[in-house]
Order: sequence, then structure tokens, then C-alpha cells
Amino acid sequence: MNLSGLRPPVGQNKAPKRIGRGMGSGHGKTATRGSKGQHAGTGFSQKRGFEGGQMPIHRRLPKRGFTNIFKKQFAIVNLGRLDKLDGDTFGSDRLVELGVIKKIGDGLKILGSGQLTRKITVEAHQFSKSALEKIRKAGGTAQVIGAAGE
Repeated sequence: MNLSGLRPPVGQNKAPKRIGRGMGSGHGKTATRGSKGQHAGTGFSQKRGFEGGQMPIHRRLPKRGFTNIFKKQFAIVNLGRLDKLDGDTFGSDRLVELGVIKKIGDGLKILGSGQLTRKITVEAHQFSKSALEKIRKAGGTAQVIGAAGE
């Protein structure tokens, strides 16, 4: 057996339909385009997704998703991160100074992820319930500042 003896299985390859090759071929005269009509003439081309003038499916279906233009963007800090920082009082200005957050946006929110092993004082616009519990359990205080995000 060698490469010159390889052949595809019987029925695998099908000869292409030879259109416009005379009346005897069965595909002569109009060359399978029918008679008259938009598709029959030379130079016919159609845009992708064209459905004969019907509203195309990509315009019939609704766009997905929604963007709330009034959404508040809070700077988020976890308690585990605060526990590793030096000092015992943390406010938004101090956290920017330490490089924990880049910009405050609509306010500072403290989340309860991580462990708090010492007493700290935190000033933020919002606290999660778990963050409040952990701060109080460690003997610290959580002060809500401003009315941002409410």
C-alpha cells in the first residue's frame, strides 16, 4: 500500500452541479436561477441577514441587558484587608493615602470578608451586616458617614 493507491470511499465525493452548460445538461438556459425576479439577473448580491424586505431577525429580537445610569459605584474594602494595615482608625481619606483604594466614587463600603483580630475604628458610607458584626465583636466601632447610596 502506498499514497498513490489511496482513494476516498465510494459515494464520498460528488461531482459539482455544472450549470449553464447547454440544454442537454438539464441545467441550461436559466442555469437554475428561474425566470425573471430579483435573483435571476446578473450582478445580483444581497446583504447578510436580508429577509426579502421582512424585518430581519437581528432587528426583531430585543437587545439584551440594561444599564442603570443611576447606579452607585462604591469603593469596596474587605475587613481582612483592614486587619493587615497599620493604624487603628480608617476613613476614606486614610485608605486613599495608604493606596488601598484609588478613588472613592459615590462612597466607601466595608464588606465582612476576612477575619478581624484587633480593635479598629472605621468611618465609611456603608457597612455590610457581617462587617458590622465582626467590627463590634472585636471591640471596634463603625461610624456611618454621609447619606451616600441611600
